[in-house]
Amino acid sequence: MRGMADELVHLSVERGVATITLDSPHNRNALSAQLRRELRAHLTTAIDAPEVRVIVLDHTGTVFCSGMDLKESKGAGSSDQGVNEFPELLQLIWESPTPVVAKLAGPARAGGVGLIAAADIAVAAEGASFAFTEVRIGVVPAVISVTVLPRLLPRAAHELFLTGEKFDAARAAQIGLINSAVPADRLDDEVRRYTDMLALGAPQALAATKQMLRRHPVSMADDFAAMLELSAKHFAGAEGQEGIASFLQKRPASWVPQD
Repeated sequence: MRGMADELVHLSVERGVATITLDSPHNRNALSAQLRRELRAHLTTAIDAPEVRVIVLDHTGTVFCSGMDLKESKGAGSSDQGVNEFPELLQLIWESPTPVVAKLAGPARAGGVGLIAAADIAVAAEGASFAFTEVRIGVVPAVISVTVLPRLLPRAAHELFLTGEKFDAARAAQIGLINSAVPADRLDDEVRRYTDMLALGAPQALAATKQMLRRHPVSMADDFAAMLELSAKHFAGAEGQEGIASFLQKRPASWVPQD
């Protein structure tokens, strides 16, 4: 059995917040086979745990994630490339019913940016940087485009995907890749601000809202019909009724974590 000392990804849970930490600084937290496997396992554990209300994706070292492990990619055929496993990982984060917050104290590149885009909320230290470097090594940022493109302004996407230019955290916030860029000494506080707010949400309502945000409506009439059904269901449901009662009674709802 692999011990924690041998892990490249760690999971800890405290007061409803599951922190999943990439801990492979020797290769800049590259997406090696072991890291991908452990990240997927810990994400699944956190998502399945009813006591977990928010998931934070964190890292050790100076780099959040440098993308696919190119040492493992070298010489491998198309069917053996590690990127083949990456869609499942991005989809797991994107479709997680539990909100996911990405915390960046350092740079992200290529697949690492895909992880950030898959998260619901992303916060970075002002010194963090980003780049879609794929074209500069003769590959295409195809897989990560599925999570990244819904976040980015179209002009910025064309510019940055095609040039591979490095950009800073302020630009990342400006174009929609991250939610906020803060001084490094305020990063923990900013992440906590988001996790505290997310913990105030009812779990089933948060999951349903995430699903709603991912929808692709066919027509406005169909969209209104589906959204009306969803809204009425949650107004009348147990969470909705508890939320209404707690509001009227001026007390915390039953799902709000208590000290």
